[in-house]
Amino acid sequence: MGLFPQSFIDDVRLQANILTVIQEYVPLKRAGNSYKGNCPFHNEKTPSFHVHPDKGFFHCFGCQAGGDVFKFIELHEKVAFPDAVRMLAQKFGIAVPEAEGTSEDSRRDSALRESLLNAHDIAAAYFREQLAAPAGARARAQLSDRGVLPQTVEQLNLGFAPLARDGLKSRLLKQGFTEPLLLQSGLIVQRESGEAVDRFRNRLMVPICRDTGSVIAFGGRQMDPDQGGPKYLNSPETPIYRKSATLYGLNLTKKEIQSSGFAVLVEGYFDFAQVFQSKAAPAVASCGTALTPEQARLLHRFTKRVVLSFDPDAAGQSAATRSCQLLVTEQFDVNVLIVDKGEDPDTFIRRHGASVYRERLRGSQPYLDYVARREASASDLRSVSGQQEYLAKMSAFARVIPDDTGRQLFAEKVAGPLGITSGEILAQFRKSFAKHGTVDRLLISFEDLKKSEKDLIWALVHDPQNAMAALGTLDDEDLQELGGREIFELARSLHCEPGALPSVLLERLSDTKAQIVREIATNPGAPPFPPHQCAQALHRQRLERQRLAIKKQIDRLQALGATEHSAEIDDLSKQLLSVAIRLDRDVTGARD
Repeated sequence: MGLFPQSFIDDVRLQANILTVIQEYVPLKRAGNSYKGNCPFHNEKTPSFHVHPDKGFFHCFGCQAGGDVFKFIELHEKVAFPDAVRMLAQKFGIAVPEAEGTSEDSRRDSALRESLLNAHDIAAAYFREQLAAPAGARARAQLSDRGVLPQTVEQLNLGFAPLARDGLKSRLLKQGFTEPLLLQSGLIVQRESGEAVDRFRNRLMVPICRDTGSVIAFGGRQMDPDQGGPKYLNSPETPIYRKSATLYGLNLTKKEIQSSGFAVLVEGYFDFAQVFQSKAAPAVASCGTALTPEQARLLHRFTKRVVLSFDPDAAGQSAATRSCQLLVTEQFDVNVLIVDKGEDPDTFIRRHGASVYRERLRGSQPYLDYVARREASASDLRSVSGQQEYLAKMSAFARVIPDDTGRQLFAEKVAGPLGITSGEILAQFRKSFAKHGTVDRLLISFEDLKKSEKDLIWALVHDPQNAMAALGTLDDEDLQELGGREIFELARSLHCEPGALPSVLLERLSDTKAQIVREIATNPGAPPFPPHQCAQALHRQRLERQRLAIKKQIDRLQALGATEHSAEIDDLSKQLLSVAIRLDRDVTGARD
């Protein structure tokens, strides 16, 4: 169930005029039935950003950003969909209803989260005080030895947890927090004896923040190698902290990531600290874990270009390979930077400087090159088994590449070390796709769609009433094997007023499909055929496919023996005649 009733969302969409909203952020000039201006989501000198107020959507031909009024607020304000809805409702004076499913339990959960945030704010202040106190002298020295400047210590809100068993606990209890809540926060931990003590002791403290800046967790680094426990001790997951959905440092670098158009992804807190301090590049870290889909989608709100800068050891390179696969799946443009052996981004910058690191970034490898070269060097390609193992790994990676062009380029990289053609590699990929049930087809584009499909999609935006009437004349079989099938099927499933169809359709489609619809709706192209004529053409194409399929069956049976299969051939011949009659009778004059 959604956070808000659909009727409320539809009401906000109708009242929040997209032109009024966007004009507050972007100067626009009328261009026919639309308005255009410079895109706010990428740097450009020639306007390619179009707003279609009558259809309720925007589209940029430069960076392909687009969507309805909610999507614009999401992208521009860097907020989630529910927050965009609230912002627009408040702006246009629409009362926000109580969220669906709100109950006494959910109100208690909200109060709990607020208390946990307050407790973490106090804990961060406590750790800062302890770092500045005499007991924090060794911690300050260690930070200095690592090249972390006092200004960076302040910006990152770094601190120190003293050796005392309950220093933080006592501070928080005095502030009115209860022991059960502090246990739930993860700031204190209960021993087997039943005693509750501070979780973090004798550690350098690194606050972990949401992208909005609120402290939600901590990472604590050992002061002494022999003090016991892990080198890094992290907060457990709580109602306010999920490691898999958090990127360290994003609150500090998100604006620079957006303005520069890319992010450097590093592994550790101090890798981030050094890249951030040196201003070498806008960076984020994955909180010491393998990158997750949630983290990738969070980063996707700010950029679609990532440079992975991991350690050069085996673990770091394996993590880079896994992260490449995930980021490619999430439609990022990915490069990989591996620093010199024995170093990581932290030590590399301290030894060689930010300018040398930036130069390495400029020379980073595209992920296709990196993966193919790394796996080739790790395999014995002189043996058949080594070649098979290499191809299996590369096929698994190719399955996540979202477009045919990318797969073609990857096949060329894989073919090189084997000394065979890229066509042979693509054939191996297809076998792997079939074995694993992967759909091997292009993402739809202008070239993939027939003119009748494009024109009917155009009509769904500009003439929705007649377009829906035309779709209603088609059978499910008419839509099979069409590049635009998913768009047409979704449109037929929507029960809304014709005027609301374009924005609702764009909202429900995937980003890729919505982008195609917007491009078709704004493409000047040849004049479109009427919707009913498009439907006739699509129906005719289905009959043509049936005719060819039946003819192939007849040819196959005749090759096997016309006498033995005469009954089947006669039956198929009757079907072929029926289809031919329907072609002549039902769709005379239809064009593609």
